[in-house]
Amino acid sequence: MKVLVAEDDPNTREGLCEIFNAEGYETHAAADGEQALLLYEQVSPDVVCLDVMMPGASGYDVCREIRKISPGVAILFISAKSEEIDKVLGLELGADDFIVKPFGVKEVIARIRAVTRRLIVERKAKSGEIASGDAGSFMLGDLKVVPDELRAYRGGGAMELSLRDVKILALLHRNRGKAVSRDRFFDECWGFDYLPNSRCLDQHISQLRRRVEVDPRSPELIRTVHGVGYRFE
Repeated sequence: MKVLVAEDDPNTREGLCEIFNAEGYETHAAADGEQALLLYEQVSPDVVCLDVMMPGASGYDVCREIRKISPGVAILFISAKSEEIDKVLGLELGADDFIVKPFGVKEVIARIRAVTRRLIVERKAKSGEIASGDAGSFMLGDLKVVPDELRAYRGGGAMELSLRDVKILALLHRNRGKAVSRDRFFDECWGFDYLPNSRCLDQHISQLRRRVEVDPRSPELIRTVHGVGYRFE
C-alpha cells in the first residue's frame, strides 16, 4: 500500500515516513499542499496523511480536492491544532482520523493499521470477496495468521502485525520446508527498489520472533539458514 505524507516540517515529515516505511508501506512525501496534490495524481496513494497548516494549500484544502476525485481514499490529519472545532472540521471534510502533535510512534502505528484494516475490508467487499473470519488466513505451526486483520493468534491471545510482518510470514508459509534467500525477502517484502541490507532483515526477523515465537531464543517458526536466509519447517 502507498502512503502520501504532506507535512511542511522536515523532521516530522521524515519521522512519519520512517514509521510508515518500517511498517511496510510505500511512502511518498510532500512539503506543502500544492506538491501533495501533484503527487496524489502521480502515485494514487491508498492513504494520505495531511498536516493542517501548510504553505500554499492547507491540509483542509487538499482534503477537499482529494475527496472530489477519490471519495474512498483514507485520509489522516496530523496537526498541532488540538481544538475540538478543528477535529470536527477535519472529520466533516471526510477525514478518517485526526492525530494531534506531539504524537507517539505507537499511536501513529495503531491508527495506520486501523485504517489499513478498513481499506482491506472495503476493497474485498467491492470485489465480492469475504474479508472477515478465516478468509485468507493460514497456519504456521500453532500460529494462526489473519492478513485481513493484521493479526496473528495463538490460543486465546492475539498479536498485532504490520503489513511487512504479514508479507514475511506469508512468504515463509508458501515456501514451507525451503530456505528463503535474503534477496527474495527484500524483493517480495521490501520491494525491488530497496537496497538490500542484511542487518535490516535480521533486525526485523528478531523483532518478529519476539512476538510470534513461543521462545524467541529457540525459534520454531522462523529458523535461520546460515549463509542463505530463513525457513519455516
